[in-house]
Amino acid sequence: MTTENKPSLLVLLGPTAVGKTKTSIEIAKLFNCEIISGDSMQVYRQMDIGTAKITVEEMDGIPHHLIDIHDPDEAYSVAEFQEQCRRLIGEIHDRGRIPMIVGGTGLYIESVCYGFQFTDVGADEQFRSEQFAYAESHGAEALHDRLRLVDPMSAERLHVNDQRRIVRALEIYHLTNTTLSDQMAAQSKESPYDLCIVGLTMDRQILYKRIEDRIDLMLQQGLIEEVTELMKKGYGKGLISMQGLGYKEVISFLEDELTREEMVTLLKRDTRRFAKRQLSWFRHMGDIVWIDVTDKEKYSENFIEIRDIIAGKLLSVIE
Repeated sequence: MTTENKPSLLVLLGPTAVGKTKTSIEIAKLFNCEIISGDSMQVYRQMDIGTAKITVEEMDGIPHHLIDIHDPDEAYSVAEFQEQCRRLIGEIHDRGRIPMIVGGTGLYIESVCYGFQFTDVGADEQFRSEQFAYAESHGAEALHDRLRLVDPMSAERLHVNDQRRIVRALEIYHLTNTTLSDQMAAQSKESPYDLCIVGLTMDRQILYKRIEDRIDLMLQQGLIEEVTELMKKGYGKGLISMQGLGYKEVISFLEDELTREEMVTLLKRDTRRFAKRQLSWFRHMGDIVWIDVTDKEKYSENFIEIRDIIAGKLLSVIE
């Protein structure tokens, strides 16, 4: 505990491909941490390459949580993530260790950091069916445009292919006459934890180059084969998991909707845009201490800075 009443919580966040994995392992070793994945896609089993899932070797003995906990056809929500994190944070503290969330899914991480309340506004199954049917007949862009008209902030943070969350945001407006973004803005920013949030950032063009190199590596590692196997097992493109970056583009290639070159170009473009949305989301979060990791030659210097930030914030835990 770092205060009399609040348990400590470390968070390491940043856009995709910025280098969170290596840094998180070194932090965990230094500060006796267990890591909770803050990535909404790494919960799915058999989806390893496309999610850049950490390997057992990369974990280097550090306990990791909320990885490989669902099959691709099982739903996963921010409310479930929040509930599991609350439990895990308590259990990790009970073991005398420090919990650290590592990832880039902004809403998920923020919901835990600030104890968002997810009120059950109910459901309208007919409305949902109508929205999915509209997307089927008019395209994903048209559905996304519907959300943009009523809730532009939510539309900005949700990918055009994230139809489940887009429909839910539309449904919330339909049922309550208030937008999801307004409801989130009304959430308390008082954290139930003694937070230490470190964000990694870098020059945008260098980040984009890292993203493109990572996608090339994913393809070399067998991303297309991974998606092919998932589809053979019956995990189709209608699943939310299969609408994730890397999966929907490869499915379009496998179904002859895109050439390989078009698929690669689209995947790189969409991933760059995703990183931009991540950074936009994090900008509206408070309490983040940003570290610029553009110069990889300064890794040791940057890590010392991160170490000192954490030590200064959680000194009583370290002692």
